[in-house]
Amino acid sequence: MNVRAQAASNAIASKPPFRAEHIGSLLRPAELLRRRARFAKGEIDKAELVAAEDDAIRAVIRLQERVGFKFVTDGEFRRRSYHSFFYGELGDLRIDTIGGANAPGADGEGGRGAQPVSIIGSRLRWTHPINAGDAAFLKAHSDRWPKITIPGPCALHFRGGDSTVTATAYKDVGQFWSDTVEAFTRELHSLAEAGCHYVQIDETAFAKFGDPDVKASLATRGDDWRALIDKYIAVTNRILAAAPEDMHIGIHLCRGNRGGHWHAEGSYEEVADRLFNALAVQFYFLEYDTPRAGSFTPLRFVPKHKAVVLGLVSTKVPELEDKGTLRRRLETRRNSYPSIVSPSARNVALPALKPATR
Repeated sequence: MNVRAQAASNAIASKPPFRAEHIGSLLRPAELLRRRARFAKGEIDKAELVAAEDDAIRAVIRLQERVGFKFVTDGEFRRRSYHSFFYGELGDLRIDTIGGANAPGADGEGGRGAQPVSIIGSRLRWTHPINAGDAAFLKAHSDRWPKITIPGPCALHFRGGDSTVTATAYKDVGQFWSDTVEAFTRELHSLAEAGCHYVQIDETAFAKFGDPDVKASLATRGDDWRALIDKYIAVTNRILAAAPEDMHIGIHLCRGNRGGHWHAEGSYEEVADRLFNALAVQFYFLEYDTPRAGSFTPLRFVPKHKAVVLGLVSTKVPELEDKGTLRRRLETRRNSYPSIVSPSARNVALPALKPATR
């Protein structure tokens, strides 16, 4: 590698996205799960539970530092679900229900799971910082970049549609979108004020638009998927445009994962042009750890000024991926799209560690 290429490579490594990433929550330690169960039974108080969470997060920070990550997360150790928690802080909102009840955990056996649905019982209102305290804790215990994950701004609508929006809380869907943009914008600014400048948005809807069954389900409720993805991109772009200028924001796309169960399958092909060229995000974390994601062919749409993190390693299954197989997959991509993997470009092929949400 020549000096100029080496300098470009070093510049890439100094700010997000990094050469190695992990996407999603981390497995909760057994002791923390025991404390949480005792708290649910009233056997310990909130202070004891928080102390256990603090200990577990400090330990997982050290783990991330030991293996060489340039950023740290709290593993979502304080939350059952990052998206249920987040939306719950914005009002009487439930994003993860099946049959009116909170979706249960899965058994880890895999297979297609039921698509959760949302319930919107009130307007979205940002009244206080949601994750700023988590970012501050990370900054207090590590010199690495604190990374916070928030749900996609369109996830609530994707899981219910206009009829869910107007069932109780809203008369005007446009007001719902305005409230959504305001809430997410204020949260991003609160994170920046807390010293967090690295945010991952989990917007799984975009990848699910490639699934024929999902398209059929959307059509049944009166939504054309093409119009819907355009709307979602427009809403997301409004939030990105209003975000702090020094904030690094990437979008993670997957097809759902709950203990190995998934909600969709299909290539990025049908959404790739819109996804990589109309969506004004800086970089993407793309699920590629199972054949359900399709081939690397859609990556031909990635412009040279954007970055892509390839999610090749998974904890959806217990087996550890073979390094040789991963290298061969990357070489296949490099040979197919050599202009995309130039060290001087921002969109280098970056294999990402992809822990599953539990």
